[in-house]
Amino acid sequence: MIMSLEDTLYPLLRLYEAAPQPVKTLAGRAYRAIPSSIRQGSAYERSRREAAESESWDGETTTRYQIAAIRDSLIAAQRAPYYAKRFAEAGVKAESFESLEQLAAYPMLTKEDIIRHRNEMVSGEASQRLAMTTGGSSGVPVSFFLHKGVSRAKEQAYLEATWARVGYQLGDRVAVIRGGVTSSRSDGRISSFDATRNWLALSSYHLTPERLLEYVAELNRFRPQHLHAYPSAALMLMQMGVKLDFKLTSVLCGSEKLSTEAEKQLEGHFGAPVMHWYGHSERAVLAAQRPGSSALHFWPAYGFVEFGEADAAGNREIIATSFHNHVMPLIRYRTGDLWSSESQVIGRDYEFIISRTGRRISLTAMNMHDDIFDGLLAVQFHQHELGVLECHLLPTPRWSRDREEAIKIGLLRRLGDDFDLTLHVVDQIEKTSAGKHRWLVTTLKP
Repeated sequence: MIMSLEDTLYPLLRLYEAAPQPVKTLAGRAYRAIPSSIRQGSAYERSRREAAESESWDGETTTRYQIAAIRDSLIAAQRAPYYAKRFAEAGVKAESFESLEQLAAYPMLTKEDIIRHRNEMVSGEASQRLAMTTGGSSGVPVSFFLHKGVSRAKEQAYLEATWARVGYQLGDRVAVIRGGVTSSRSDGRISSFDATRNWLALSSYHLTPERLLEYVAELNRFRPQHLHAYPSAALMLMQMGVKLDFKLTSVLCGSEKLSTEAEKQLEGHFGAPVMHWYGHSERAVLAAQRPGSSALHFWPAYGFVEFGEADAAGNREIIATSFHNHVMPLIRYRTGDLWSSESQVIGRDYEFIISRTGRRISLTAMNMHDDIFDGLLAVQFHQHELGVLECHLLPTPRWSRDREEAIKIGLLRRLGDDFDLTLHVVDQIEKTSAGKHRWLVTTLKP
């Protein structure tokens, strides 16, 4: 397998992002000139072919592929101490997996299992592991390992195949409004150019009526073919009446829920089709719309999905088994996300924290994809006054209080200087009436 140059260079990403724009532009253009087979590796090329072919698979072909992929994941998992013990207790053997129905005999996996047993769940060489952390949609930080050279390349290939359904082509200009930090100060730059992908990153942290003309000017100057934004950011642009002097090919909306009504409003306002999809940082399953339908459909070769028991509203938990990540497979992973009878993901309402100057910051943008939340069972924000934010931290036994300063610095870098932030280590986190973690507790109206 040809290793992904992108994953090899991933540890240097922060250094690249901190470089002056002329340096980033020069380095990025040189990097983009390298053939994708080298930049992304052979897993990317394989996944591109797989995604294209799977569009026309029949049921028998899909089942045959999924049985083989699940068996490979189970065999890889069985090499890890945690899974070896759990499988033995359940009386199952990975080598004997021959039908999708047999998966029900395997134990389920929770976020807390990963938090407590991550290092017992890995197999293979340490050099194959790429450490990742997600805050998730509920404020439960989960640290895990992706398969270096495979997991991220595969996701990129499948996302490109998803976006191609609404006209995306590799190399197209894309404007991104998804929480990128473009400045350490609240009155700083709103944009930066990523020459490695020909993308213009626009801050979702400073999208206010006062600065709207700057966003419009940047978009009209760059003239992207696609707007890649959190649904909440795209809706804010629409609600503020943004009019562009060029035509978009598509609006790409992921990471947050998007109702059918809101999707139609965005399409009407921007005059372009909207593509909505569901994925997660753990990269176990991926679902996306198909042309002419607002329903989401899971990519059959990306991962395997099961659904839990229906609740009173008919919604069922998404349970995912990952394919191709053989350093830390996720077997029957309870994602905590709910699937509706309309084939949509039931997400949280758009939640915002608000600065002293009135900036609204989507909680989605506060999801930290580095290791600063390691050692925590949960994180929760509390806000009852503009620009004043409390962050409650629920630790595991391996938590160290000297991590607090790093957390504060990381959060303030995203928040900006019109927030006062305090951290509190607590022994419990406020939950919903259904017993779920809450990401934000606020009395402010967005």
